[in-house]
Amino acid sequence: MAIRISARNARFQQLQTLLTNRNKRFRAAEFIVQGVRPITMAVEHGWEVRALLYDAERHLSRWARDLLAAYPHVEHVKMAPDLLAELAEKDDTELLAVIAMRPDDLDRIEAGPDFLGVVFDRPTQPGNIGAIVRSADAFGADGVIVTGHAADAYDPKSVRATTGSFFAMPVVRTPSSAEVMAWVDARRAAGVPVVVVATDEGGDADVSGYDLTQPVLLLVGNETGGLTHAWREVADVSLSIPMSGSASSLNAANAATVVLYEARRQRLAK
Repeated sequence: MAIRISARNARFQQLQTLLTNRNKRFRAAEFIVQGVRPITMAVEHGWEVRALLYDAERHLSRWARDLLAAYPHVEHVKMAPDLLAELAEKDDTELLAVIAMRPDDLDRIEAGPDFLGVVFDRPTQPGNIGAIVRSADAFGADGVIVTGHAADAYDPKSVRATTGSFFAMPVVRTPSSAEVMAWVDARRAAGVPVVVVATDEGGDADVSGYDLTQPVLLLVGNETGGLTHAWREVADVSLSIPMSGSASSLNAANAATVVLYEARRQRLAK
């Protein structure tokens, strides 16, 4: 099905809310994906494409033409260039995709004997969620869990910051630590001895001196307040990152990246 949008009509406004209105994005259970690599990754990893939006006035690249041909039965939306640029949040974009969200089901995350997962507790910046997802993917983690009242993992800033990694690994949202720990307990009962590892300035051990080759769920706290008391209570150990210089702490995404790298280093060495 093909339609054309040349003015800010009801359909355009509906698409715009997928970028700007979190609640409406959730109700529609879909989001706009910007960029050639993220769209390509979404397709390669089997995410459901619901619509393709493209510039009605330009000669499309082979990539865009092939994508439209691969999805003949989804909505094709020919758009005025200025309207497409508004949804793309930059000029010179030829195609965007509307993608269906995946369920917030922790069982999407596989937890085997080499499990490595990340919990980001109550993040305030969607870009930091994206940065952690990107690092988690780069260093072989199995999934990222966002807990509590938090920035939206499906926010365009978050998805863009992952540079496509969002589609390569499970990213799951949960209301609190309770749901995550019930899932951890089920994994433990199934024979996977998951260790819950918190990051903290005053940790029990240095990150390089702790065995991260065992199944690990890494906890990363809110950018300003750190981890909640509930998460600190269930952590098996807290680890610190040795630092020099005048900095008192690292950005949450940077701290997660350091620990994920160390886990990957230890596992490769083993």
